[in-house]
Amino acid sequence: MAPLLAALLALPGCDALVTEGSAELSGLGSAGLASAITRDTAITAGIGVATLSATRAGLDYARRRLQAAEQDSIATAAGPLGAGQVAEWSVSHTLPLAADRAGRVAISREIGALGLACREIVFSVAAEKKEETEFFTAIICRQGEHWKWASAEPATARWGSLQ
Repeated sequence: MAPLLAALLALPGCDALVTEGSAELSGLGSAGLASAITRDTAITAGIGVATLSATRAGLDYARRRLQAAEQDSIATAAGPLGAGQVAEWSVSHTLPLAADRAGRVAISREIGALGLACREIVFSVAAEKKEETEFFTAIICRQGEHWKWASAEPATARWGSLQ
């Protein structure tokens, strides 16, 4: 089943079909099962809606985990760099909900004062065709021994939920 999901996700637009379609199917399936047990349409509809909501919440959680893994990978690669230095970053996902990603990251400037150590970074996301590679900016900050993503999530669809 996992190889089939991974193959579907490789096709354009299949990510939404698999993730949203699975939520819809789980809601319909549970409503169908509930209608076999009870004749009360309100209970059947409630079970279907509750299952749909729970499935969507689970998918949203999985997407946030994937996003955090990508952001952590970029921040970890950028952490030891100095201004103007460049490093490679990559992430391999264990869940078949997202493609593996890679690119380069560079520090554009240091930001900080009074114990606050942050950096503005510029990172690329590699594409199959080099001319389609995209570039983005973000802020990372030191949290203890690690560097973590500190940029807020803007309402843009530039690169999914990573930017």
